[in-house]
Parts: sequence; structure tokens; C-alpha cells
Amino acid sequence: MKSALRPLIGPVLYGLIIALGYIFIIERTSEPVQHEVVLIEKQFTEPAQQSTYSVSDPISYADAVSKAQPAVVNIATSKLVTERVHPLYEDPIFRRFFGLNQAPRRQRMQQSLGSGVIISPSGYILTNNHVIAEADQIKVGLADGREVEALVVGTDPETDLALIYIDIPDLPSITLANTDNIRIGDVVLAIGNPFGVGQTVTKGIVSALGRHQSDLSSFVDFIQTDAAINPGNSGGALINAYGDLIGINTAIYSNSGGSHGIGFAIPIGTATKVVKQLVQYGQVIRGWVGIEPQVLNPALANALNLPDIQGLLVVAIAKNGPAHQAGIRPGDIITHMNGNMIEDPRAAMEMISNMKPGAKVTIRVNRQNQPLDILVVVSARPTPHS
Repeated sequence: MKSALRPLIGPVLYGLIIALGYIFIIERTSEPVQHEVVLIEKQFTEPAQQSTYSVSDPISYADAVSKAQPAVVNIATSKLVTERVHPLYEDPIFRRFFGLNQAPRRQRMQQSLGSGVIISPSGYILTNNHVIAEADQIKVGLADGREVEALVVGTDPETDLALIYIDIPDLPSITLANTDNIRIGDVVLAIGNPFGVGQTVTKGIVSALGRHQSDLSSFVDFIQTDAAINPGNSGGALINAYGDLIGINTAIYSNSGGSHGIGFAIPIGTATKVVKQLVQYGQVIRGWVGIEPQVLNPALANALNLPDIQGLLVVAIAKNGPAHQAGIRPGDIITHMNGNMIEDPRAAMEMISNMKPGAKVTIRVNRQNQPLDILVVVSARPTPHS
């Protein structure tokens, strides 16, 4: 059977958890709260071979869990939805027979569950965008039993991250690991609120690093883990054996909606960069030139009767976008950006996205076997659905 990526949020409808799905619409419920975000970062220098455990020793991760668990929260969201009463009312003949001008609608509150991680003692909580998107109300359940309403600071649908805020001082916050030291095979623990049963811890390993899942995000190199992750774990913590945060649990491969041992987490290094912009702007501002590139390999060059050179083939251009206005055309072959050779579409997109709107980039293209340098003024990347 073909696997499908499923997000981990556990919607609760009439007390039951049902359909899962991504929501990519930014919903700002308040103005950004002006507080300083203090992230507790740990320079993770202990190499694995220096661990005091041996293979034959019974291993407990209770210390790691005790360290991280107070900073992991449950998130419950509510939103008012309008739905049709019955499909028959959509039939104009049926409505005319009963003298109805419009199909009747009913409203109800839809509830969803997820998880989050306190990343600052001042009240900032990191979670997934799909956990809180379009919510009319967001409630956070702390590990000590307190419940408090949260405000949205900012969201980034492109990475599926969101930052929310609760007005409670001196909160327990998690320590951030140095994700540069993560290795395949490292033990990891997932903490979250699966199926709304309450805070739960599962154990696994780092199965892979740098996973590119374009249907999840074009801007994230995911951590893959076999730690059991289920609906409701979205936005929860993936920690190492020392109790430090290495990632935000986001999605799983599953046909059933339950865990099959293939889960994905956003590295905390990526999340930290997003958080800084969400605090400052309420959104993430990325550079954009409006080009859709494709790797030009020998087979494609031969099929299109193009020169067999290293570069990216421009297959589409956004109308009136920066590249279009600068004179780049479909069929051009991009070979360099600001003098740097470009062979990977992801590398090119990352280079542009890291530029500020208004910055200039010189793009060298090959057009009809002639090199041509074109100056492009970078614009702000449009938000999804804008």
C-alpha cells in the first residue's frame, strides 16, 4: 500500500478524534507580545563514546524526561465552523419544493488537540502551525495542571511552525541542544499528548537526517525517528538522552493515522531561526525572485535540444515577479548566482530565501549558448494562499 504523510494533530469532534490534515492559513489572534525571548542553549559536547552506560547496563532515561517534561504542554484549540445540515438541501429543486431560498447551515465548535514546548521562561511556546491554525481560542495545559489561554505571536506555514504566548512568569523552559552533533543512531525520546490521553513519552533512535519532504516543507531538512509518534504529538518535543530539545515532532508516514515507526521532526536549529523572525515581525520574511528551476541533466538537455552544461533549467516564471521583470525567461539555464556555481534547486532557493527584500542578485544564465548576466532585485516571498 502506498504510504501517505499525515500531520499529528488530533482533532476532537464531539469527543472523538477524527480526520487529520494540514492547514496552511495564517490566523493572527493578537498583536505580537513584546517580550524578550531567552532561549536556553546547551553546547552539546559530550561525545557518545564517553557515555557512562554500557550496552549490558539497564538504561533509564528518567533523568532526561524529568528535565524536559515540565516544559512540554498540551494544547487544545476551538473554532466555530459552519456546515450544511444535509446534502439534500444543496439541491435547488429540493429547496424550491420546501420553499427554502437558501440551504440551511448550522454552527458548532470544533476542537483539536496538540502539544507544544516552552522555549522561554517568559512564556513563549513553540508548536506546529497546523495545531493552532484558524483557531478562535487556544488553551495551554501546563505540566502542573494549570490551564491558561494563549495568544498567537506569529506563524510560519512554510515550515509548519507557530509561536504562541502565555502571560505567566518564571515558567520551566527546555534546554536547546546543538543539533550539529546529532548522529544517526542516537537515542531520542518523544514527549507529547497523543490522542489526548495525557503527556506520554516514547523512545526510539534517529533513523535519518536531512530528510527532504517537499509535501511537508521546502525549507526543512527533517530529522527522521522511529520513536512512536501519534495524532496529538504535533508540536511536542523530541529530546536527546540528556533531556535537551533537538526537534519539534511534526508528521508521520502512515496509512492508518497511527505510528508505523517513521516520524519527522523539525530540527531545533531551523526552528530557532524561525522563532527570531516571528518575535520580531510576526511572520518569516524570505527572499523570492519567482523562478521554478529544474536540474538540467544530460537526458533532459538532449530531449530539449539544449546545451549539456551544469545548471538549472528555468521551467516557469511568476508573472510580473522579480525574475520576469528583470528579463529572465523560461528555457534559460541558470549557471551562477553572485558568482557562485548553482547546481541544486534547493541550494538556489535557500540562497535567495536568505536574502532580504530589496537585495540584488546577479544571475548568470545561458541563453542560446550565450552567457548573460542579469541583475534581479529580490522581493518578499508571497505567503501561501496569498
